[in-house]
Amino acid sequence: MANRIVGSILTIIQVFGRLGGIILIVIGICKNSGAKRKIQLYEKRLNANEQDKKDYENDDEWKELKKKKDKSQNFLSFCIVMGITLLAVSGMLHIVRGMAAKPIIYIYPETETEVSVKLGNPEKITCSYPKYEGEWKVKASPNGDLVDLKTGRNLYSLYWEGINDNSSKMKEGFVVKGEDTAKFLEEKLEILGLNEREAEEFIIYWLPKMEKNNYNYIRFKSLEEINANMPLEIEPSPDTLIRVMMEFKGLNKPINIETQKLEKIERKGYTVVEWGGTEL
Repeated sequence: MANRIVGSILTIIQVFGRLGGIILIVIGICKNSGAKRKIQLYEKRLNANEQDKKDYENDDEWKELKKKKDKSQNFLSFCIVMGITLLAVSGMLHIVRGMAAKPIIYIYPETETEVSVKLGNPEKITCSYPKYEGEWKVKASPNGDLVDLKTGRNLYSLYWEGINDNSSKMKEGFVVKGEDTAKFLEEKLEILGLNEREAEEFIIYWLPKMEKNNYNYIRFKSLEEINANMPLEIEPSPDTLIRVMMEFKGLNKPINIETQKLEKIERKGYTVVEWGGTEL
């Protein structure tokens, strides 16, 4: 319930922030244009009567119009500043809600191997561990244990988080009751090639965010979509590369969408696995 409420509030802020920013700017421009037009018409009328400028500058009606024009100019400046601020806040919320959360990478060579991992769009990275500085270099063991060659620290995965540019139109996927989320993920993650340990870590991370919703819209991105957002370069190249990126959205009630077809992935030889997700 709390996740759904927060998500709804963020959506409302995004929508009204965007609309409010545009409306404020438009109102400011219209009000300023109206005040300028009124004083221009009044001055034109005075000029038509061949009244000297010095005379109509002392005219009470002209002074009042001049004050309104100055106020409208200040109001326009205020509207522009506030409008741009609202648009910026709306944009930042869109980016934050579009974060690719907790992608972690496991490496399973067939023999102990030094491996280099590079992320193709490092400018999108907002957090990483170990700190990503152009590449990760690790010594990987068949059981998945890693040693960071830069620090000597023992690891079991590589972690990064970043901005997700892909947008979902929610045309295909799955609609799952919140209470059925764990069972659903167990089934689908097995199809997508995750072993039980990897699936457990995936579920432990996402379950608290999903099972309290009445329903969840869930979709797994294609490898093409994942690669387009964050290419992954691994040397030596693995025999099997599994990249699982889930996107989901909490729902109050079910929606009608086309069921997504998932292909069974078999792990063979030297394998690299990555999983992560995005809340829409």
